[in-house]
Amino acid sequence: MRIFTDWRGLPADARGAAVALGNFDGVHLGHRHLIRATHAARPDAPLAVLTFEPHPRELFRPDDPPFRLSMAAERAAALEKLGVTLLYELPFDRAFSLLTPEQFVAGVLHEGLGAAHLACGPGFAFGHRRRGDLAFLAQRAEALGMGLTPVPPLADSDGPLSSTRIRRALQDGYPERATAELGRPWAIRGPVTHGDKRGRTIGFPTANVPLGRHIEPARGVYAVTVHLADGVVHQGVANIGRRPTVDEGLESRVEAHIFDFDGDLYGQDVSIALHGFLRAEQKFASFDALKAQIAADALEARTLFRDQP
Repeated sequence: MRIFTDWRGLPADARGAAVALGNFDGVHLGHRHLIRATHAARPDAPLAVLTFEPHPRELFRPDDPPFRLSMAAERAAALEKLGVTLLYELPFDRAFSLLTPEQFVAGVLHEGLGAAHLACGPGFAFGHRRRGDLAFLAQRAEALGMGLTPVPPLADSDGPLSSTRIRRALQDGYPERATAELGRPWAIRGPVTHGDKRGRTIGFPTANVPLGRHIEPARGVYAVTVHLADGVVHQGVANIGRRPTVDEGLESRVEAHIFDFDGDLYGQDVSIALHGFLRAEQKFASFDALKAQIAADALEARTLFRDQP
């Protein structure tokens, strides 16, 4: 998959694609449904996705807590696995946000990308103040000779599947619901950083990964798999939160204890996937009590993986 961060000056072989439009945060089953529909509409054309970085909400509401299900690298990797060969990851800055709906359709999609076909959900909005909607896109796409496939959202008994719904499941402590709707366990990817190394002193060394701009799920302990840079996957247990026992302040972090592993991961990018919520974060009266609880958590996580591989 090739990634382009500008719609201007594209090479000829990066134009003329069937393009799915959206933010694609999480690349969940609804997004897969949209991408399949895009390919089915024009199977003869390259399959492409147009998305934005950062997410528009990060520009318009910068003081909101982090909310991203996936960062750019994670999103790109997930899209590539779906057969997307062209990713237009357009910088969403103040100037881009001021484009009119007409400038977006005629200037970006038609002149810039030379799109042969477009596909989007019914709620896709674009242009300054989100004034462009599906009806406008349909009218202008037809006039400019671009095909358009409106794709109804994928839904179940709880309603349309969405990134918002997946965020809510994670914040409520139900990673298995997120897994069902993503089609894979939700994961936090980032570099392993140096912590205070207290875990080593009680026999449970941890890999510390900052949450960064990822959404913070329910604070507590999870059964996890840790995907290393070399492709090896290990099972483990992780705490996500502020570590009240050691009074570490206001910043939440991910601390993963990897089962049966003894190696140096500092500086490496790892992906920590959540498989089950074991318990809420709590403060312990002593490090001995904390150590005993971590041992119990590890046993419960191993049992979960044994019973539900």
